Amino acid sequence: MPLSRALDPRDATLTAPSRPAATAPAAARPADLGVFANPMGPLAAVLAVAMLVVLCVSFARSAGVVAALWGAGGVAAAFWLRGGRGTAFDLTFGGTLALGILAAEFMVGNSSMLSVTLTVANMIEIVAAVVLARRFVPGLQIGSVDGLARYLLGVAVLAPLPAAAFATLALTQLNGAAPLPTFGTWWFGHALSFAVVGGFGLALSPRELVRLRKPLRMLEAAALLALIVAAAWLVFVQLHAPVSWVMYPLLILAAARFRLIGVMAGVLATAVIAIGGAMVGEGMFSRFVVDLSDRALMAQMLVLFGYLPIAMVAVLLEERDRLADRARAGQQRAERASAAKSRLLANVAHEIKSPVGGVIGIGELWRAGQLGPVTPQQEEMAAMLVKTARQVESLSHDLLDVARAESGSVKVELRPTDVVGLMEDVKRTVALRPEAAGLRFETAYEGEALVALADSQRLAQVVGNLATNAVKYGAAGGSVTFAARQVGDHVRIEVIDRGPGLSPEKQAQLFEPFNRLGLERSAVEGHGIGLALAKRLTELQGGAIGVVSEPGHGACFWVELPAA
Repeated sequence: MPLSRALDPRDATLTAPSRPAATAPAAARPADLGVFANPMGPLAAVLAVAMLVVLCVSFARSAGVVAALWGAGGVAAAFWLRGGRGTAFDLTFGGTLALGILAAEFMVGNSSMLSVTLTVANMIEIVAAVVLARRFVPGLQIGSVDGLARYLLGVAVLAPLPAAAFATLALTQLNGAAPLPTFGTWWFGHALSFAVVGGFGLALSPRELVRLRKPLRMLEAAALLALIVAAAWLVFVQLHAPVSWVMYPLLILAAARFRLIGVMAGVLATAVIAIGGAMVGEGMFSRFVVDLSDRALMAQMLVLFGYLPIAMVAVLLEERDRLADRARAGQQRAERASAAKSRLLANVAHEIKSPVGGVIGIGELWRAGQLGPVTPQQEEMAAMLVKTARQVESLSHDLLDVARAESGSVKVELRPTDVVGLMEDVKRTVALRPEAAGLRFETAYEGEALVALADSQRLAQVVGNLATNAVKYGAAGGSVTFAARQVGDHVRIEVIDRGPGLSPEKQAQLFEPFNRLGLERSAVEGHGIGLALAKRLTELQGGAIGVVSEPGHGACFWVELPAA
């Protein structure tokens, strides 16, 4: 296309619609729509906060105009944190919330100055709670020890302090309120609101709602909450004895069954009844505390410092659940990887066997001169070829055994097995190996009837692997001992060499497949899978295997199997 045609102004209508998408202002993005996208949610939250203000001011005043039980701040902060983010949302919801609180203050008959003062104090602590939570609680997740501690100490404790100081100063000037009771009642009541009501709102996640949809789960939750309410009513209203400890097992049960959401719901119900009972002069506090503000303060302290810490039990259980889920997922991944590795080993071993068999056959024919005359040098080369091919063949057999053992396809037939006779057969076989030349083979059998419940073929394979290792790596000691004895209801088999021994670090790696403990470049032949295979075969027979060794003092490999 010519340049003049490409720049033709008449083409502007074709390209213009694609530009605004990339230059849309931040205020119009979904993260900032919040209150505009769904106004019913914020309006419902503001209405709930206003109703709570009316209820608390009308029925829960304990120190002048200050209420001992204040749920409005916790509801407002929880919805603000859960509802959205962005400048537009914060300004709109914050302004609407302030108007709702102010209207509620007028509704209960407060003067204009007092209503404005209390509204400002409430907004100070709500905004502080939101800012602190966003700053110090990562992802607003309080289902962990760190998250809950940050929320309780960094939000619930700190957010009401500036508001409590401001309200105390203002109420002292306006109404002549006593500073200390006013400050204490405000701070404890509002901290309780953020800790319990706000914590309940943050803990009420979609995952928890899905769990509670199950009919039996919902029925159990309702029954447990009803039991907590009944117990709290009995302790804090009906009885006048100090039996507040009755609530602990119920709240711990809520933590065990429903984790954090269960504890928060139980503590919230307990707080309403305990503080309400204290204010009407019922329950345990009425016996020894006369002043209303003091009774309310003691009930607040009991809930905050006595019952709320049980939430830590809940989050510890939640962290344990997460770690257990992670461990299960990791185990499943490891099992899948192990199964894939076993299939690969089995396929490789199977594919190796046929060509290696052909190499061995050709090498034998070459060495025997059946393919034509051979020189002494060619005969030596043919022998080396056959020897190497047989080593590869042996490796393929071991790989196949390891793969079968790890996949569980190795079948064992457990029956009474004469341990002494089996070890004598293994000893005679190992003594014929070239590496065994010059070694002494000794025996030490204690007892006449050493019979184990084992698969004789697989047990012979295990003992043979241990004996072969003793001959290979312990030949410098001059002897190998085969021992067996009864140990309780087990038969213990030992293969002992007088070699260089093993350090604790090497013992920890001993039964790992393909780990030759740094002897890969030594003159001792091997592939490092014999002991791993011996361990797996022993476990399949219901036994245990291990080693006792010290550097410079040889090694004692042992196997224990149930006695027949």
